[in-house]
Amino acid sequence: MVATSTIPTVTLSSLAGAMPTIAMGTASAPDATDATKLAFIEAIKAGYRHFDTAALYGTEPAIGQAIAEALKLGLVQSRDELFITTKLWCNCAQADLILPAINKSLRNLGLVYVDLYLIHWPLKLKQEVFEVPIPKECIFPIDIRSVWESMEECQNLGLTKAIGVSNFSPKKLDEILSFAKIPPAVNQVEMNPAWQHKELRDYCKAKNIHLSAWSPLGAVGNSWGDNRVMGCPTLKDIAESKGKTTAQIALRWLHEQGVTVIVKSYNKVRMKENLGIFDWSLTEEECNKIAQIPQRKGFYFGSIAEPHDVIAEIDAEI
Repeated sequence: MVATSTIPTVTLSSLAGAMPTIAMGTASAPDATDATKLAFIEAIKAGYRHFDTAALYGTEPAIGQAIAEALKLGLVQSRDELFITTKLWCNCAQADLILPAINKSLRNLGLVYVDLYLIHWPLKLKQEVFEVPIPKECIFPIDIRSVWESMEECQNLGLTKAIGVSNFSPKKLDEILSFAKIPPAVNQVEMNPAWQHKELRDYCKAKNIHLSAWSPLGAVGNSWGDNRVMGCPTLKDIAESKGKTTAQIALRWLHEQGVTVIVKSYNKVRMKENLGIFDWSLTEEECNKIAQIPQRKGFYFGSIAEPHDVIAEIDAEI
């Protein structure tokens, strides 16, 4: 087990507490709820205290069960030791649907609050059941002002300690910042050494918006992922020279950019390996080599939807 005190935390702009800078992702968890719950309990045993889920993933109930079990077993002394992030799915990205959506997530999780609530994508879907390809007649622009005001209400009511977004470009963040009473604390995006997002990193740093990285290892094994990170010769060479894994090099690089990483291995050995990135550093020469890695985005929303201007804009911007 990694001592939780060795995992760095970051203070968010609108949050009194601290967010651990590595999270266990749950987007591709084991199929059975019991197996998923057990995987999350193993993650808590390994030292993870930050869990990232979403209404879309279907893993909120398993996380809730794992939290209850961890408290029962004494793995954590109180719910406050855990940091739980969940997300608003696009079919509820409408002002009057947001409070019911977060309350449903809280029921699923068995919690009275989450630590961070994110808008999953900057669009509105009129689709009761998520199916792909998403029909074009189900896709609409998001009314970001009314949606964000409802997100602020969630925080003001104490249903979440902080609010933020996911997959938002600087252009879309500028729009929120132009009227927000509570600015986004976090922007969660695809980021890894093969998709480094330097301009977005610079923008979010200037605006005091913390970045979190999904797909930090290139989503190898997923239908849309590949080995451009895990098979990268530059990362493999650095890993070999330092006695580390390729994954550890990729995760350490993100950590050194000030980014929270969301990892998704349910293998006990890799769970622990992914936590082993905080007591060493990359050299300037190694960072310069990583900066030269060819850049290519992995996920395009257009790959799961029929052609639509709203989708095309999102894919072009982020």
